[in-house]
Amino acid sequence: MSDNKYKTIIDFVHKKSGIVLGNTKEYLIESRLSSIAEQFEYADISGLERTLLTAPKLVQDAVVDAMTTNESFFFRDNTPFDNFEKAILPELVKTARKNYTPIRIWCAAASTGQEPYSLAMILLNNKRLWAGLKVEIIGTDISHSALDRAEKGKYTQFEVQRGLPVKLLMEHFTQDGTNWIISDEIKKMVSFKKLNLLDSLFSLGKMDLVFCRNVLIYFDVETKSKVVASIKNIMNQEGFMVLGGAETLLGISDDFEREEGYRGLYRLEKKKINQTAISA
Repeated sequence: MSDNKYKTIIDFVHKKSGIVLGNTKEYLIESRLSSIAEQFEYADISGLERTLLTAPKLVQDAVVDAMTTNESFFFRDNTPFDNFEKAILPELVKTARKNYTPIRIWCAAASTGQEPYSLAMILLNNKRLWAGLKVEIIGTDISHSALDRAEKGKYTQFEVQRGLPVKLLMEHFTQDGTNWIISDEIKKMVSFKKLNLLDSLFSLGKMDLVFCRNVLIYFDVETKSKVVASIKNIMNQEGFMVLGGAETLLGISDDFEREEGYRGLYRLEKKKINQTAISA
């Protein structure tokens, strides 16, 4: 295969989303863009590629949307959610009560909504802890189709079986045929917004906790640095950031300090959180 095959698509997706596809992703491009080419009546992917740079925004957005990875499931990897419930949330509550401010949480790659909804379920289970405070959860993603599903809060049997305890399924979902719909009580705790991490983030306002898990792995070093710097600029000084298990800020940013004993957890303020009996 030619090293230049789909170069226009690869460069376009990188410029628009920061995602690095590389020359080894031909199979991925072909599997994901065949339906897009057909939808917009191109003869094939090569035909789509030839006019991509001058194509209508609708077509360009569809290409970027198709090339994003929307893998997500409830309570994915467990540890970040255990850390949130047992260590991060008590710290956020303490800071909010001291400063008379709301607790603001941002899921930077919300995909189809399982991550922010998982956090909402934990918050609801710990309602007494933050009684009297306002908590906001914002989920953003570059994919319009993923966010559309997130807002509906409707999941297949397979999706609710991935990580969601049966107890929480029974408490917070109602069955609709072969699907499950999350409760209005949980839905109301989360708002969704389309957002490209390469764009300005200031419209989000200040954040106390940022879940940016399994996002940086798709970027090159330059883009990682830019995105992390943008996140830092909208975080409160006592804020936390959670990365994926395979991600690190080493060589990317000096603004955050890794929280020892808590995998994937970083914070701006150079002080240690109260240690708890959590497996890292």
